[in-house]
Amino acid sequence: MSAGPPPDPAALAALHAATFTTPRPWTAAEITTLLALPGTFLTGDATGFALGQTTLDEAELLTIAVAPGARRQGLGSRLLAAFEAEARARGATRAFLEVSAENVAARALYQGAGWLQTGRRPGYYRAPEGGRIDALILAKPL
Repeated sequence: MSAGPPPDPAALAALHAATFTTPRPWTAAEITTLLALPGTFLTGDATGFALGQTTLDEAELLTIAVAPGARRQGLGSRLLAAFEAEARARGATRAFLEVSAENVAARALYQGAGWLQTGRRPGYYRAPEGGRIDALILAKPL
């Protein structure tokens, strides 16, 4: 999705922090560790990115983040499509993700792209004020 070198982990962490409170944002060190794992891939740039991982014929969308100023312009849909295309290119035939039950915008994005809920993890996320939020497990054949 981006022409040029991928953004550095610090830029990705800053974008993640501008995007998330639940689940908590990832640090640059955590992103660096994830990017070093076999099968992990990144699509996008410092305005928006999707981080995924493939194992055998399955892919997981680890996170997707769009800068607040770039929202409502179709970037999330393009990032999700790029994640799906890269996962297919890596041999995945099915993808899954977890999303906060309270993240209405993300849930609408995934539903619009054909993702279906396959499970629920009660109290999976800890909200900033300490409460617990369910995670929804969504999946899609690729």
